[in-house]
Amino acid sequence: MSEINNKSGYRWYALTLAALTFTFAIAMPTMCMPVLFEEIARDLDLNLVQIGTVWGMVSLAGVFVVMAGGLLGDRFGVKRVLSTGCILAGIAGALRGLSGDFTTLSATLFLFGLLTASIPPIVHKTCGVWFSGKQLGLANGVVAMGMAGGFTLGAMLSATVISPWLGGWKNVLFLYGAISIIIGILWLLTYHEPERTEASTEQESTVPFRQAVSRVSHIREVWILGLGVMGFMGCLQSTTGYLSLYLQDVGWSGASADGTLAALNAAGIVGVLPIVILSNRLRSRKPVLILGTILIAICVSLLSVTDGALVWGLVIVVGTIRDGYMAVMTTTIMEIENIGAAYAGTALGLMMTLGRLGGAIFPPIGNSLADISPGLPFILWAAVAAVALSGFFFLRRKNTGGTVSTN
Repeated sequence: MSEINNKSGYRWYALTLAALTFTFAIAMPTMCMPVLFEEIARDLDLNLVQIGTVWGMVSLAGVFVVMAGGLLGDRFGVKRVLSTGCILAGIAGALRGLSGDFTTLSATLFLFGLLTASIPPIVHKTCGVWFSGKQLGLANGVVAMGMAGGFTLGAMLSATVISPWLGGWKNVLFLYGAISIIIGILWLLTYHEPERTEASTEQESTVPFRQAVSRVSHIREVWILGLGVMGFMGCLQSTTGYLSLYLQDVGWSGASADGTLAALNAAGIVGVLPIVILSNRLRSRKPVLILGTILIAICVSLLSVTDGALVWGLVIVVGTIRDGYMAVMTTTIMEIENIGAAYAGTALGLMMTLGRLGGAIFPPIGNSLADISPGLPFILWAAVAAVALSGFFFLRRKNTGGTVSTN
């Protein structure tokens, strides 16, 4: 094991496994839901507000546990938390297929959200354990590409290919659950922690819960970034859950409507690395975050009044920005002075808790406005992103590849 750990090439295996975790344990099992909602709503007799509510359950659950997931990762390490998390998330994801009505679907999605919420901060912590400087930004970009790829495949294949092939939406959820369990087994059997004697950038220290919470909660930049993610995720989570239903309501075919969601996610694969590289070249993450939020707010608002080919253009712009934006955001928070790999799980957990809160609150609120006008939800969600933008102007300028002063 020591020989494996001391080979620098092993870090690329760890990075690949982290990216595959985002693809198969998080993204595909999550993004399959919006494109399956029409089939699910028909079988379970759900209305639009109920769909918005169950879609928000995943984010709502994360509010309660994503911080705990980060703390567990900082306390017990990557291997134990990710192997356990993926296996349990797979079981919970499969249980969604046993739902028979609104109540049971809400409950199983809530459970799924509870068990998947601990995974993202630890995946990014893995990047911090093995990479640093500009390589840290690129590593976060690679795992974000894994997320974007999973979103694309989940949206593209779940309703039009896998559901007909397996005989319905329930079996789709069973399949994704099994794949997630396999990913968890891979973490358990094949991942090895870095040796303590290696360079400090590859050391994964463990810290007590109280020390981690105290350190992270007193850093202003963590809260600013967290509130920014809250608005960003509130806007994007709501938009992706509503887009296909909205387009079908205004006359698009099911395949075309689902295709726009797939295009949004596919654009994320293309956009991640260029956006991360741009932030490295600028030697500052702040302008990228500000510009990305502005463009997202504009594009989402225009969805309310746009039809035809322009819709494709808008969703491609949104997708191109989304995953690169999150890669830059996670890198920024890990570069804050006194965070680093040791406290990355806790800091990312706090940031993602606020993001999940936004993703839970705003989908049902926005969907309820559809009775007034089908395009009105997009206006609300764009405004949410725009309001969150204000916090970024209070961030101090930060150079990439170093640390951010919090004094």
